[in-house]
Amino acid sequence: MESHLSFTIFAGKRLHLGVSGSVAGYKSLDLLRQWKDAGIDVGATLTASARQFLSPLLFEALGASPVFDAMYAASDTTGHFDDIFPHLLPGAAADAFVLVAASATTLARIAHGLGDEILSCQALAFPGPLVLAPAMNPRMWANAATQENWATLRRRGHILVEPAHGRVACMEEGGGRLADTREIYLAVLKALSPQDLHGKKVMVTMGPTREYWDGIRFWSNPSTGTMGAGLAVAAFLRGAEVHAVSGPAGPWLPAAIIRHDVVSAREMFEAANSLWDGMDVGVFTAAVADFSPKPFRTEKFKKDKALDGFSIEYTPNPDILQTLAARKQSHQRVVAFAAETSNVRESALEKLERKNADMIVANTVNVEDSGFGSGANTGFVADKRGGKELWPAMNKADMAWRILDWLSRL
Repeated sequence: MESHLSFTIFAGKRLHLGVSGSVAGYKSLDLLRQWKDAGIDVGATLTASARQFLSPLLFEALGASPVFDAMYAASDTTGHFDDIFPHLLPGAAADAFVLVAASATTLARIAHGLGDEILSCQALAFPGPLVLAPAMNPRMWANAATQENWATLRRRGHILVEPAHGRVACMEEGGGRLADTREIYLAVLKALSPQDLHGKKVMVTMGPTREYWDGIRFWSNPSTGTMGAGLAVAAFLRGAEVHAVSGPAGPWLPAAIIRHDVVSAREMFEAANSLWDGMDVGVFTAAVADFSPKPFRTEKFKKDKALDGFSIEYTPNPDILQTLAARKQSHQRVVAFAAETSNVRESALEKLERKNADMIVANTVNVEDSGFGSGANTGFVADKRGGKELWPAMNKADMAWRILDWLSRL
């Protein structure tokens, strides 16, 4: 799992995983491991059709407990019938319920309230958030009955993970392919998250900028955008509308996050400037180049033209953070970041005041487990009210969550 998605704050939550008859159901095993890695307890239920593709023992071996495969004991079922009400157990114990992959038949059962087998019974008796990730043949997905059932489930407020377009197991192309498993993974985390940012609009700048001085070479830095991506995802999980202004080669983000890809510092400034007045929060994690070289030309600069070396003149770039923070409105909050190599506390406190930020996160980038290219980060955190803390190394996803917790108290 990519580091900006590796949240551990969900430890202790409980999820129930349902699998129906689809070849794509094998991907539920990868998801099971990922949710377990996040500290989430997972139970599972397989329909009779799912057992044609997968064994309940696979789920048990990967840590799912309990695993159900029938409503009633029979010679070809695995057991777990010590509870006489297995169809009610997820509703009594789980915080969320996800179906991967949901077949057309399973969608129809849930849409029409049919409880003729254990998985649909459990889903119908589940009072919490129900996440549905379907997979099926494109013609089955496009069928009017399936589309009407999907619309019914959407209208009822279930969390729907739209299938992707592409080639499916039968080699046909079209809609109905199981969604990117990262989308499904995050849909469940969102179902388990507080929605304290619902109705808020959050802008995150992330990654490096590239300042070209000829047709192929540029001035930049080693930022990967992981910290910004973690913050964008955390805000999305907590219900915000998120706009990510991303420099080159930024990490994957879920489709619900509105991405604005840029290259140079001036392009990042223009994108952030156009968005800022409509935002409630601005989180400025991007490692923006403070200067850009005056280009020689758009063609590649040839070394035989400068055998004795050459000099490049630099010109200042717009200060994105300071310019936007200077005009923030009373309801807007600004989170600044500072990448330092020394004097972290002093530099952070000075930047907090000079940039008119509400909060700052400063880290040392030239040490292990912190800064550029690392999945972890350390941080000196301060706010305009005088709050200060030094955070030890932690993964960037968890740090993002803690930053939003702190911001919510300002």
